[in-house]
Amino acid sequence: MDVRMDGRVAVITGASTGLGLAMAKEFAASGGSVALLARKADALSAAKAEVAKAAGKANTKIEAYSCDVSKAAPIADTIKNVVADYGKDDILVNNAGISHAKPFDTVTDEDWQGDLDLKLFAAIRLARLVLPGMRERKWGRIVNVLNIGAKAPAADSTPTSVSRAAGLALTKALSKENAPHGVLVNAMLVGLIESDQWVRRHKAAGKDETFEQFTAAMAKGRIPLGRMGKAEEFARMACFLCSDAGSFVTGVAINVDGGASPVV
Repeated sequence: MDVRMDGRVAVITGASTGLGLAMAKEFAASGGSVALLARKADALSAAKAEVAKAAGKANTKIEAYSCDVSKAAPIADTIKNVVADYGKDDILVNNAGISHAKPFDTVTDEDWQGDLDLKLFAAIRLARLVLPGMRERKWGRIVNVLNIGAKAPAADSTPTSVSRAAGLALTKALSKENAPHGVLVNAMLVGLIESDQWVRRHKAAGKDETFEQFTAAMAKGRIPLGRMGKAEEFARMACFLCSDAGSFVTGVAINVDGGASPVV
């Protein structure tokens, strides 16, 4: 199957590192133009160079936008700039967010609000801005990046599990409303996947073991496939969902977790 993104414009949040960067590279390598959104300008500059390299000689456009998606005004300004630069926004990938999980009785109001602003309200505000154009063109894709706790919350998982569960409901509601307009809305649920945060945890642990040994130990007994996933594996599924190849898939939440989730 030849999964292509030629002529499409994708807006990806949290795009300077990890899964966001991997998706941006995959989209660009498949012929798509990409708008990279993240907070840190220096990280965005490095990411833009990586994405451009992945695109090779493809006729794509890559731009980076410093944007704090936890706030409404920067989101509105950035999407306005994206449309001015690209002329449209065909695809939205809501990927911004960090793991914020602890016992319920230790979560403050500020914790709750900050998590909801970054994960749920960012997706709401971005979707509200891009959907009119998608509906008018009768073509669009939205992918909400959540985690497997959205379906099966564990103990000590708040506020993240609650924010992600709300993102799951948002995904289903938007898919129902927008399917008649040719706009597909899906979620991808992250399990244990190698990323910058795991590199940092490995370093912080200070143990005399390689990163490979560290990730193998993390996966043991938790992931049926016996290993952590790769960001590139996640990115390939996102590319499929956002391409014409995924044209009959909407309203689903796909676990990308090596079989770890207790629910389908």
